[in-house]
Amino acid sequence: MGIKIYQEMKFKTYNIKKNFLAIEDEYSDYKNSAIAILPAPYEATTSYGKGTSKGPAAILDASHYVEFFDEEMNRELCFEKGIVSIKEIEFNRKKGKSALDLIYKNVKALIDDGKFVVTLGGEHTISTAPIKAHYDTYKNLSILHFDAHSDLRDSYEGTKYSHACFAARVAEFTTDITQVGIRAQCKEEYDFIKANGINTFYAFGIKNGKYGNEWMDKVISKLKKNVYITFDVDYFDPSIMYSTGTPEPGGFLWDETLKLLKKAGGERNIVGFDVVELAPKKDDSFPDFLTAKLIYKMLNYFIKK
Repeated sequence: MGIKIYQEMKFKTYNIKKNFLAIEDEYSDYKNSAIAILPAPYEATTSYGKGTSKGPAAILDASHYVEFFDEEMNRELCFEKGIVSIKEIEFNRKKGKSALDLIYKNVKALIDDGKFVVTLGGEHTISTAPIKAHYDTYKNLSILHFDAHSDLRDSYEGTKYSHACFAARVAEFTTDITQVGIRAQCKEEYDFIKANGINTFYAFGIKNGKYGNEWMDKVISKLKKNVYITFDVDYFDPSIMYSTGTPEPGGFLWDETLKLLKKAGGERNIVGFDVVELAPKKDDSFPDFLTAKLIYKMLNYFIKK
């Protein structure tokens, strides 16, 4: 089945057949790995396109074709630091708060064990849990949120635990949120941003020069020393990321995105991140590969030598 059990921590982990990057036991052992990949294939409130529950597995599969060596950073991070892939969380019909509590428990245990945690969604609802786990661990923490949507509705389609509400749940314990790429929201969310001092860099403003040529510096200037990143893949333009439930035109491309991520990693301490909302399509693996490579690039930018 491609699964082994690390008895001491009671975490089940994937071996080379199913782990991130398909790396040997020597570099993916729990005890010796600095980085932990945690799949959270939760999907309960997707409102347009479906399939985000299949996202984590698709990312792991596609990662087997990502090169170990990063020519930009001149390193083989996976061998340098070690990356363990935890077996996906089994929700067993848990939804809403109970599902988030389960994710929180897993993420916090990994953090407390000294791991740099990457959580793979699943719908964006899941992100509240790893954000809270990091918020409870690190002082002076800012949230950097990449997305086409602001996700600040108080409730959506009868639940406060919708993918459209995750940032509103985060704002219940911190409003130190900086959003990048937003291009779809309701009036309620717009008003919430104004009333609560959320730093929102709208897509139209970035593209039309509202924030100036140094807009990336302005984004980073809003962040404290420690930063947690939540990355919804619909932040990207649908021309390169069409395997997502709620694609929006007018998104961003690969190179400009990596430039901002590298800059953030160089100027702040990134303590963890999640990547969510990949809804893989059968017989079209490019978006899966893009997401897997994005994760490895982020790790290369964020994990210091």
